[in-house]
Amino acid sequence: MISRLTVWLVFAALAGGVAGHGRERNVWPFFVQQVNPDGTIASGEYGVPFGFTKTSEDGSQLQGIRPLYLHTRSGSRETTRLLYPFFTWQKEGDERYFSFFSLVNFRREENPGRPAARSIDVWPFYFSHDSGEPAESYRALFPLGGTVKRRFGKDRIHFVLFPLYAGVDNNGAHTTHAPWPFLRFIGGDGHQGFEFWPLFGHRRRAGDYDRQFYLWPLFYKSAKNLSEPQPAVSVGALPFYTRDIAPGYINETYGWPFFGYTHRTEPYRYDEQRYFWPFFVQGRGDQRFVNRWAPFYTHSIIKGYDKTWVAWPVYRHTQWEDAGIAQEKNQFLFFLYWSLTQRSTTNPAAAPARKTHVWPLVSSWNNGAGRRQLQLLSPFEVFFPTNEPVRQLYTPLLALYRFEQNAPGDTRHSVLFNLLSWKKSPREREFHLGPLFSRRSTPGRSRVTLGCGLLAWQKQPATGRWKFSLLDFRLPLASPAAPAASP
Repeated sequence: MISRLTVWLVFAALAGGVAGHGRERNVWPFFVQQVNPDGTIASGEYGVPFGFTKTSEDGSQLQGIRPLYLHTRSGSRETTRLLYPFFTWQKEGDERYFSFFSLVNFRREENPGRPAARSIDVWPFYFSHDSGEPAESYRALFPLGGTVKRRFGKDRIHFVLFPLYAGVDNNGAHTTHAPWPFLRFIGGDGHQGFEFWPLFGHRRRAGDYDRQFYLWPLFYKSAKNLSEPQPAVSVGALPFYTRDIAPGYINETYGWPFFGYTHRTEPYRYDEQRYFWPFFVQGRGDQRFVNRWAPFYTHSIIKGYDKTWVAWPVYRHTQWEDAGIAQEKNQFLFFLYWSLTQRSTTNPAAAPARKTHVWPLVSSWNNGAGRRQLQLLSPFEVFFPTNEPVRQLYTPLLALYRFEQNAPGDTRHSVLFNLLSWKKSPREREFHLGPLFSRRSTPGRSRVTLGCGLLAWQKQPATGRWKFSLLDFRLPLASPAAPAASP
């Protein structure tokens, strides 16, 4: 049978929901809520740490049941995920989208004055798109037959009993495969050629390109930009010799791919020597610098991206600039230690932002402007640094300890999914041991409760004396920004 204490705790939770004052409602493990000054719920965890809700200052909302379900709303976009990453539903305006592990995808979009456009993918068997316009619509059932348009890097693909027949249109060229990949017939818009892969093949277009191969990929010759004074030409007799030339560029390899050199004068100067590639490479130029003695030491600078390896894969250091931000990343054994530091190049006096992972123990964040976070344990963040569903559904499941700082002096700590929590700010201090004990202090006021208000003591601001009350299920204190609770 349910104990009387459990009944009182549930009743206290309901009473607290009515009161609408205070900062935190802690009825662990039933729920823990963070309450705004106006009494609305900013965030909450239910059946800690599984159920959760959160409302951001910009109005965006999320709710879910970890790790099974996540629903988010931001502006006109609503997204629902079930058993992430398997099932995803999304709607925004007139568009609807569904995906099962990116293998089964459905998209529907309403177009005013036109029929709704629908797309269905069932990888790798079925692809369709119906927009009401024959020139844009297609349907294909692999390998039986059908047509696909503007997919897979081609303008149009038509096949029947693949691989017996396939026709591919791209950039004006039509290639017939019968069967794929062995016989290829090329034509259309000046393109012509025939290939019997892998024995030999030749395709060309006057003034554009000329490509041929024999015993692919051993022997080949390719020329493009034939209308230019100096076409780009590639020849190869693998594994003995390859040569690529173009205006201001020459690249030769001997004993492919181990020995060779590159000499470039356009669009920038660069010279490179390769010995037992990819282990020993020396390159110098205007936009590139390579000094590789793998696996012992590698240092390269390529278009401002500076990368250093020491005893690969033990230590990696990279630094670069992006949109006025100087970024520096350090890694030990790829992910065991991972840190990223960001500094403003336009405001060098600004404090840097940092993110650090010591896998799988700790993750910490510091935006350099007073906001900080730290979590113990954290096995997911280093692998999914920009994946918000993982951050909401999986990361909190292992948050044995969490620290948050909104500004210097405004901090919160939680242990064992909010069983134990304490926070302080210039306006208040608060401590909770689940529903058993809580204390909250603001200037001139203090309140202590046991059992969510079964017993309560409140310090009177006028007299400084403590007042005892029984079965007082109000929240600890009103926020300083809200009217005080009635006595």
